[in-house]
Amino acid sequence: MHLLRSLLRISSWNWIVVVAALGIVAPRLAHAEAHLVVEADTGKVLEAENATYPWYPASVTKMMTAYVTLKAIKEGRITLDTLFAVSPVASSQSPSKMGFRPGTQLTVRNALAMMLVKSANDMAVVLAEGVGGSIDGFSALMNQNAQRLGMTQTSYVNPNGLPADGQITSARDLAILARAIIHDLPEYEYFYHIPAIRFGRKVTNNFNHLIGRYPGADGFKTGFICASGYNLVGSATRNGKRLIAVVLGSTSGNMRAVRAAQLLERGFANNTLSWLRPSLGTVDNLVPIDASPPNLRDEMCGGKRHKPASDEDDEGTVADNTGGSSTGGESRVTFFAAGLQPPLPKAADMLAGPAEPSEPMVVYTGPTRTGAALTAAIAADSEKQATRHRGKRTRVAAKPDAATAGTKDAKSEAKPEAKSAAKPAGRHAHGKPDAAAKPAEKPVAAADKPAAKPAKPKTVAKPKSKTSDARPADQNTAAPHS
Repeated sequence: MHLLRSLLRISSWNWIVVVAALGIVAPRLAHAEAHLVVEADTGKVLEAENATYPWYPASVTKMMTAYVTLKAIKEGRITLDTLFAVSPVASSQSPSKMGFRPGTQLTVRNALAMMLVKSANDMAVVLAEGVGGSIDGFSALMNQNAQRLGMTQTSYVNPNGLPADGQITSARDLAILARAIIHDLPEYEYFYHIPAIRFGRKVTNNFNHLIGRYPGADGFKTGFICASGYNLVGSATRNGKRLIAVVLGSTSGNMRAVRAAQLLERGFANNTLSWLRPSLGTVDNLVPIDASPPNLRDEMCGGKRHKPASDEDDEGTVADNTGGSSTGGESRVTFFAAGLQPPLPKAADMLAGPAEPSEPMVVYTGPTRTGAALTAAIAADSEKQATRHRGKRTRVAAKPDAATAGTKDAKSEAKPEAKSAAKPAGRHAHGKPDAAAKPAEKPVAAADKPAAKPAKPKTVAKPKSKTSDARPADQNTAAPHS
């Protein structure tokens, strides 16, 4: 009561300062980050900063791609076991991707897991074409659902979030979508917090660093393109209370997780002190800002970076030197609560170290399998990966020799053989679907006739040039897109 009486004696001028500090005046984009934390049940806003500024969503787009797909399952139009095929359009997407050849088939269940854990852009297109008939048809479904949910600042032109001028959202709209996932799809929500997947011999951990590290973390998705910075929509449940945190425009994959953890910690810690804070209303009632999305390309992908920026950010956990706030100093939300609770744990400390041990979800190509058939499928995928990687190492080792070969004639003669040498590895890695790729890639036909090739042994350097012509798995790793 003494604290309350002290607060009531604050002059009117000081209240204006307090109100401004709490961020309930008209927001402005003081720096290129947006933050929002809301209660999942009620939609009550606990903290907001630039939450209604338009933003490029990057791969958090895949939250809506999964939502539309899972709604189609719930409505009985498809099932988790429905088979979709990789089209040439899907295969041509930029990384991150699985890298399957056109014609490869896989179930909706496996495509969803690959898309949401690895952020595979090709799997997003597979689902879009399978559910909506085409990228444009599926984008229309995405926009219909966005409008129905009240995501008034959002528009979609593709299912994976690769750069496009018309691909826009906001922290407000992403929180609305997260609440819809929780409310509309409780039986399928586990797809949004799979800790890891195992494809063949390779285990890929979820890019969301909250999963398995932050206590109670249970959603949703990360994203990155150069223009957007590092984005994250996360959630966590503690003592029956679930919060949703949105971070847009952070500087690294780990920092976005630290920011989200800070938001969640403050939200949980201040839940019992909500009567001390002016109400920020509900997420649906936040007023949109009419502005252009900030473009962070120079900051995120400029020459100062030592390696290409990517959603597959494996930097060490960033030190939490902000004093518990994204802008330094004490948090707005905890303004009134100073001295009423023990210090919050450092978010970076909470996220340090490896994720809690968990069994990866096994994913594979082809129809749904169980028992011995599943074991055989896993073994086959492992062998295909090994063959593909051996071929990749051979081509990489050959690159310097090809460079010293010199003339255009030597390169043009080596090119078909480099392709034919690489294609059997790709064919072995993906089996039957090669037949679907024949019209698009003539070297496959040459690879189908091994007897004809020994007549052209040429020089050692000839199969080793033009490494970019043999595309298989290299596309999974080196790209500036999520």
